[in-house]
Amino acid sequence: MLSGDCYSDGSLMKTHSIEEKLLKCKCSCVFLFIFVSWLKLYSAQWERRGISNTGKAPIDSTKTPIVWILGGPGSGKGTQCDKIIAKYGFTHLSTGDLLRAEVQSGSDRAKTLTAIMERGELVPNDVVLDLLKEAMVAKADKAKGFLIDGYPREKSQGEAFESAIAPVTVIIYFEASSETLTKRLLGRALSSGRADDNEETIKLRLKTFLDNNDQVLAQYPNKLKRINAEDTVDSIFSQVEQILDPLVTK
Repeated sequence: MLSGDCYSDGSLMKTHSIEEKLLKCKCSCVFLFIFVSWLKLYSAQWERRGISNTGKAPIDSTKTPIVWILGGPGSGKGTQCDKIIAKYGFTHLSTGDLLRAEVQSGSDRAKTLTAIMERGELVPNDVVLDLLKEAMVAKADKAKGFLIDGYPREKSQGEAFESAIAPVTVIIYFEASSETLTKRLLGRALSSGRADDNEETIKLRLKTFLDNNDQVLAQYPNKLKRINAEDTVDSIFSQVEQILDPLVTK
């Protein structure tokens, strides 16, 4: 029977016992403890993946330059990335390489990616962005700078990158005419035997690239540096040096 005070007529005034109140208090404390423990656990996991409380990766692009390397297929940006790495020691990240590495890892996400690719579908942008963020965070402490090769490919990807990771420092665009790129790719096809390097496919790839790339470049007129990619390898790299030298001597 519940304890309590009496009314004037002698009937009991039903109130919660002290024991019941203490029990409710204990239950609330246990729930709060469990919730806080859960929050700490998942916060630690988010931090390891580079997701801070603000949703930003802990990278300061004013101290560690982030360089987007853009250029059509056959523009020679791969060669220039190798030369940049050799001179500046920047960390090179390619979304294609990251996706292949993740698929080979055997993780749960790898299984999802494999299923997507087997269906011939495009990997969702948020998955690609997660891979980039995780790779950058993992190397942020030692990185002298980041070369993001071939990304973003679309306007929305650029916006998502800067929102989730950090503002880009500079964009280097290796610019060459469609005629030059087509000629280079056809020459590569003779030696590589790649089925996707026939003229019809090349023209389609270039059109798709240019249509999307123009929208990306239009967003960053103050950060965009265009380089004539039809020159010699050494002459092109000389132009690259003029862009990057000031960033590493700050």
